[in-house]
Amino acid sequence: MFDRKKLDISAYLVVGPENTLGRPVAQIVRNAVEAGFTCVQVRSKVVSARDLIALTKDSADAIAAAGKSDSVALVVDDRLDVVLAAREEGIKVDGVHVGQSDIPVEVCRRLLGEDSIVGLSAETAGLLEYVRTADTSLIDYFGAGPLHETQTKKDCEVDEDNNVILHTIDDFKKLAAISPVPVTVGGGVKKEDIPQLAATGIGGFFVVSAVAGAADPKAAASELVTLWRKYKK
Repeated sequence: MFDRKKLDISAYLVVGPENTLGRPVAQIVRNAVEAGFTCVQVRSKVVSARDLIALTKDSADAIAAAGKSDSVALVVDDRLDVVLAAREEGIKVDGVHVGQSDIPVEVCRRLLGEDSIVGLSAETAGLLEYVRTADTSLIDYFGAGPLHETQTKKDCEVDEDNNVILHTIDDFKKLAAISPVPVTVGGGVKKEDIPQLAATGIGGFFVVSAVAGAADPKAAASELVTLWRKYKK
């Protein structure tokens, strides 16, 4: 089992088959972790539960092949059932990431146990107040955003005028200062954003297309990691 105390969300890949331009998910995962990515989330809204279990196994195998099973955490988005089923099959999956409308973190923690990772997407509207007042006793980290509009997440929160709610670098600086758990920030993040994000004090960044949709995923991942390490305060 992955040691929760070693969780590193500094370079966090979110990936599913709809993001890889037809390339195997496992290939993208291995490219990313070999380049220095520290956390992987398998996320797909289009495949069956059985296929998602298979993708989780492929991702776990890719992380193992890179020699990173003890240092890179693997979680599944939303699907607690998939995590439990994968574990029944002997697949090394370290936890789950849930959103505000998914299975409650209390249920995830109870069913997965104290050794598992539970991540939670913070509310977008009223982000700072939410994080300031949220009960974080059962979670390991927050996911927050978006920084930019993105095509890889169709259910972004919108305001009363139906505009996607975005956050600024200053918002994330304030967020890092008040959050009792680490925060990873994403939503259209590109390499140009990394220097400013790294200077905010957040725990890390998450990306989808910047790696999974890149012409050379390993080179793209390496560039993001290098920039983060250079500018991280």
